Amino acid sequence: MSTLREQMKDKKRIVVKIGSSSLTHRETGDMDYIRMEKLVRELSDIRNQGKEVILVTSGAIAAGKNALNMKDMRVDSQAETLAVKQACSAVGQARLMMTYQRLFAEYNQVAAQILMTKNTIVDDLNRYNAHNTFSELLQMGAIPIVNENDTIATYEIEFGDNDTLSAVVAALVEADLLILLSDIDGLYTDDPRKNPNAEFISQVDELSDELMGMGKESTGSSVGTGGMNTKLIAARIATKSNVDMVIANSRDIGVLHRILDGGQEGTLFVAKRDESFDLPGFLSDLHKK
Repeated sequence: MSTLREQMKDKKRIVVKIGSSSLTHRETGDMDYIRMEKLVRELSDIRNQGKEVILVTSGAIAAGKNALNMKDMRVDSQAETLAVKQACSAVGQARLMMTYQRLFAEYNQVAAQILMTKNTIVDDLNRYNAHNTFSELLQMGAIPIVNENDTIATYEIEFGDNDTLSAVVAALVEADLLILLSDIDGLYTDDPRKNPNAEFISQVDELSDELMGMGKESTGSSVGTGGMNTKLIAARIATKSNVDMVIANSRDIGVLHRILDGGQEGTLFVAKRDESFDLPGFLSDLHKK
């Protein structure tokens, strides 16, 4: 186990995902700029070590709701809900990227925006073009910042959560490591918020059906969309695509450099390439009832 952890030091292409609940203040739902600044500083330092970094970030809809003073607004119909969500995303995504651009510029880094839907991966030409765009940006030394394109995404073409999106990005760019920053320390035998006897699992060598079933009952925070189930789906995508994955707590953003220094942080899901794994097919089937 220690050998696998020590190998984290050699990872060169790293995808980091951070969720809405990690970027906003719990009391108000407003953006937590101190945490964002710490995240940008960590990623910039990783980039300065000669590693390639991709950030998958949530927060556009939350930022838009705040900007439009709609945090507490009730929406009556499903159609209105989607329209409001997409409108808030249009406002919030611009604000979110403006904040990231400014913060990264302070550390002399160039940030680039990439917005994706499920069609980006399912369609062969779109997937090819997306791969080329990522490759070119990384070669140029930029830090791609990825989010789901909530402004146009509908149920048929959405990922639905950024845990899945980050694993898809990691598979697409053939990353060495995916780090999911969450509001939980990692994987437990049960929900530790409900069961004090739940045991922490530091390493997962194989994603069994039993393990996948453990995430079914868990849900995310009131701000985010991903619970443990989405993280285990992300782990399946990542590990089958030969990408190691770590779930760690975003409470201290410094956990990023401790993971990359080989520290025993979070839960490590060990990569196990599956040559028969069909990513576009997997995504096409993901939300089918």
